[in-house]
Amino acid sequence: MEDTIYEELNVAQITRDKDGCHVSGITKKVIAEISLKVIVNGAELVSVLCLNQYQEELALGFLYNEGVINSYSDVENVYFNDKMLAVIINLKEGVIIDRQESLRSLTSGCGKCYTYINPLKQSHYQAVQDNATYSIDTILNLMSDFVTRSEIFASVGGVHSVLLHAADYEILTEDIGRHNCFDKITGLMLKKGKLDLFDNALVFVSGRISSEIIAKIIRMGVPVLVSKSTPTTAAVKLAQQHNVTLLGYVRANGGYIYSCPERLVP
Repeated sequence: MEDTIYEELNVAQITRDKDGCHVSGITKKVIAEISLKVIVNGAELVSVLCLNQYQEELALGFLYNEGVINSYSDVENVYFNDKMLAVIINLKEGVIIDRQESLRSLTSGCGKCYTYINPLKQSHYQAVQDNATYSIDTILNLMSDFVTRSEIFASVGGVHSVLLHAADYEILTEDIGRHNCFDKITGLMLKKGKLDLFDNALVFVSGRISSEIIAKIIRMGVPVLVSKSTPTTAAVKLAQQHNVTLLGYVRANGGYIYSCPERLVP
């Protein structure tokens, strides 16, 4: 089954001109979503509202970013069942899911991850060790380019996007939920065996930065996160505590640095 990203619906369009308001019927693309089940070792672990694409990568990235798995080698097998709308994952013998990681339902917005940092998995969320410096001019240029690259947003709307930029390597993902974009990137990098590229990467995101987004960045080990929008106070404090450089309201000609400015050079 082909991934369904949008449907064409009959809607009423409102327009206004010098003669007043008008309503006419048109066909419009509307972004689609599915409730994707993640079944691990025979039990449903979580249900995620998301786009119907990169299903396996989304599930794998979620498990990694939540500290359930530590590498792709923890996975015995993984496949997407399109009839069930479920990713089926069997873990290697000895990889245990904690009892407290019970069934969750994740909305397309943020705020429903396990916790922003699970106290049981604190060892997986260490301060970022990267001591490299990054050009502010390069970051502004990359942001200017990033905001033009979301193909689904340009044609349909209704999605967020996240760009991973490393030396000679980039991945851009789109989804109805910001957190899904991060999990897709992690899953893609897991499968490709490229998690080490996180260590010196810049990540750009189209939307607001909440604490659970920073938790994913900490787990990924990414030193610099750049947002077109605002961070929350909890996100800023978490970034400060874990040595993540966080920028917000970034546009082509400026922005704000909320934590760890020492990594940035003019």
